[in-house]
Amino acid sequence: MSKELEAFIEYITVIKALSPRTITAYSHDLNEIEHTSEKSLTELDSNTVFRVLGTIANKRTLNRKLSAFNSFLDFCHRNRFNSVSSKFALSKVPKNLPKYLSFETIQSGLRLVDRSEWIGLRDYALLLFLYATGVRVSECLMVEEGDIEGEWLRIRHGKGEKERYVPIAPEALKALRVYQESCPYRRSHLWLNYRGESLSRISAFKITQKYLGVSPHALRHSYATALILGGADLRVVQELLGHASLLTTQIYTHVQKQNLQETVLKHHPMAHS
Repeated sequence: MSKELEAFIEYITVIKALSPRTITAYSHDLNEIEHTSEKSLTELDSNTVFRVLGTIANKRTLNRKLSAFNSFLDFCHRNRFNSVSSKFALSKVPKNLPKYLSFETIQSGLRLVDRSEWIGLRDYALLLFLYATGVRVSECLMVEEGDIEGEWLRIRHGKGEKERYVPIAPEALKALRVYQESCPYRRSHLWLNYRGESLSRISAFKITQKYLGVSPHALRHSYATALILGGADLRVVQELLGHASLLTTQIYTHVQKQNLQETVLKHHPMAHS
C-alpha cells in the first residue's frame, strides 16, 4: 500500500469517521486498483484506470470503485500529493424504487410472532422499533437503555458519527418495555441474543427475514415511504433518516409520484376508457 493510500485510509477513519463497512470497501477497492495496475494510485492515468476497471460489467460495482477513486484523488489534490484535480464520471444506473412494505403487510408479519417467551417479545419489539424509528440496523443495534429519553430516541452512533433524535411511536415503546421486563439479562445494549450478548447484524437480518421476508433496511424504506405518502416534508424525512444530503432522500419522491399516478388512474373519470 502506497503512503498516499495509507494517509487516505487514516483520513476517512479518523477525520471523516466513516463506518467500518465503508472504510473496508474503500480500502479493498483502492488496494485492488493499485495492485492490478502495479503502480501507485497517484501515478495512474485515465487509460490505465479504464483498463483496470473496464472489465466490470455491473455498473453499480463500477461506480462504487470509481467513487472511491474519486474521493482518493480529491484528498490527494487538497493535500498537494498531486497537482491535477481529476475526476471520473460515473456510469448512469437506472434508479430503482426502494423496496418497502405496507403497514398492513407488517401487521400480518407481526401476528406470526410467538410472544409467549422473551425471545419472541424481543423479535416483536425489534420489528416495531425498526419500522417506528426508521433507523439503520447498525444504529438500532448500538442503542442503549439511556438513549431512550421519554418518547424520543437519541442516536449517538449515526453515519459519520452525527447525533440526532427521532420520536418513537407509543406502540413500539410499549412493546420495547414488555421485552425489557421479560428479558432475563441486563446489559448496556438494548437488543440481546439468547445468551445475553449483543444482537448481531446477521441475527437482526434473520429476524426480519423470518417474519417479513425482507432485510432490516426495507423497514427503514417502509418508514420513509409511509411518511412521504402521508404528506411529510422531504426535509423533515431527511432529518429523521439522518441523510447528509437531500439528494439521498429524494428517491422517495418517485414513490410519491407513483402514488399520485395510481390515485388518478383509480379515481379520475377520464382514466377509464
